[in-house]
Amino acid sequence: MRILFSSTPAHGHLLPQLPLARAFRERGDEVAVLTAAGYESLLVAEQIPLLPVGPEMPALLEEAVRRTGADDPTVPDPAVAAELFAGARVDLTADAALAAAREFGPDLIVAEATDYVGPLVAAALEVPYAKLAFGPLLPAEFTDVFDAVAERRFKERGLTPPVPSWYLDPCPELLQSPGWQPPRGHLPLRPEAHQGSRTPESVPTTPRATGGAKPKVLLSFGTVFAEPAVLRPVIDALAPEADLVVTLGLTATAADYGDGLDHVEFVGFTPLAELLRGIDLVVTHGGAGTTLGTISRGLPMVVVPQGADQFVQAAAVAGARAGVAVPPSAGPEDVVRAVTEVLGSTEYRDNAVRAAEQIAGMPSPREIADLLAAELGGARDK
Repeated sequence: MRILFSSTPAHGHLLPQLPLARAFRERGDEVAVLTAAGYESLLVAEQIPLLPVGPEMPALLEEAVRRTGADDPTVPDPAVAAELFAGARVDLTADAALAAAREFGPDLIVAEATDYVGPLVAAALEVPYAKLAFGPLLPAEFTDVFDAVAERRFKERGLTPPVPSWYLDPCPELLQSPGWQPPRGHLPLRPEAHQGSRTPESVPTTPRATGGAKPKVLLSFGTVFAEPAVLRPVIDALAPEADLVVTLGLTATAADYGDGLDHVEFVGFTPLAELLRGIDLVVTHGGAGTTLGTISRGLPMVVVPQGADQFVQAAAVAGARAGVAVPPSAGPEDVVRAVTEVLGSTEYRDNAVRAAEQIAGMPSPREIADLLAAELGGARDK
């Protein structure tokens, strides 16, 4: 079989797809990823071919802001987000994506939840597609606008937006919104902390940090939001209370955070599975991959959302009492208070462990790959 994954060009959208892509590859299926060219080195390490199409995220965001006239693109705005994911990206990517996909000849397209290029290709090529979520269901106030913008782009090409045959859901029940109902074609899919090209069996489980005078805290605001100006006050406030490991994102260096930080461990882009070893608690912006990867190890969190869907993750973690959400407008002392609260109560860790147990009971990527392949094979035999 030939499986084509399609992703918005952003680490937080692509990385959660890789466990399932690996599972198909390990079955012997032919796998490729459709996204911007900047992810070639990451996919080469995964031994997964890239079909490079469309602009990178900064160019897409610039175009979405230009089209909508937004003053501050960091403020969550359904109109800007819809133009980014379903307007500008489709306009600037669809033709190249269709050409590349026709040459690849997929039997199935797997598209992450905010990717509309994959569904457009699926509609044009008349092949089934699976939608892969990367966290709790996004609010309708966003997705309804996304879908309306995408529908216009589809109609311009004589296409109807396809209904996904499967909704692949990595979110454990404990983190789902109250009253949540499974969408059509719902299949739970066990999420994994990003591990690079290593297999799950080669990444040890995360033990509780022991032996140090202070708790060990990972401060990670992902690949995009790790701004030194934002993180330095938090580092200064937390350092007296915890041994800190701080991720640098994709472009920053330790020097960008200023002087007097010899007591802080800075790390460049590193698989989350490695970063979580020996950690007591994670302070994060609430990216979906970081949130589910951390929860899968039974670790509590303090979530300080900065934008995008991070407010959804923050609300889910706080609602499950697996951590505390701190508004981005709060000061570093509020982050310290939240860290102290989470570390001082077993409730948060107990709930994180409950969520991890739910995740462990979900079907693995290989099980889902086998199931989808069997259903596709059956459909072709009819």
